[in-house]
Amino acid sequence: MRTNNLESMSVNELWSLHERVNSLLSSKISTEKAHLEAKLRQLSGAVTSIETARRPYPKVLPKFRNPKNRSETWAGRGKQPRWLVAQLHNGRKLTDFSL
Repeated sequence: MRTNNLESMSVNELWSLHERVNSLLSSKISTEKAHLEAKLRQLSGAVTSIETARRPYPKVLPKFRNPKNRSETWAGRGKQPRWLVAQLHNGRKLTDFSL
């Protein structure tokens, strides 16, 4: 529909058009939803349990300790903690913090 036609329509005509579009959309959405749910049921019936348990990883022990606060440790994995980054910027070496 052209915008000229929409602009020339009255409020009642636009409202009735709005209601027709809403009803048509809701029926098409419900049909599509039913179709997709049927496909999902078909796929879930065909696929057996693919889920596998995660591999158990051993606990990672800390390798580095903050000398100022002995409770702060780092295992050497992931992002370096702030206390370690600050000490490294001050000229200390990573081996200085080894356990």
